[in-house]
Amino acid sequence: MRAALLLLALGLSACAGAQTVSLRLQGNVPDAIVTIDDQHLGSMKYVGLRGVALPPGTHRVTVEKVGFFPFDKLVEAKEGEGPIVLDVKLEAVPD
Repeated sequence: MRAALLLLALGLSACAGAQTVSLRLQGNVPDAIVTIDDQHLGSMKYVGLRGVALPPGTHRVTVEKVGFFPFDKLVEAKEGEGPIVLDVKLEAVPD
């Protein structure tokens, strides 16, 4: 059920029989904001605990927090493959 809600949050719909790929996030700034395909999903801690079900295809993952350089990466979700795990290490912007 949660995976379906996250798919809806992404503005995506699962095709009948199409499998999703799990995306897992971990990192050093738990309150940084996660955006996938221009859809705000919440804090990295929240998204990391629950994961995201991605349909097959290319997706842009962005993690941002004021005072840190943003993390931005394209990930390829391939049907039938294991989960995608991203270790997001945000670096502080120097004063």
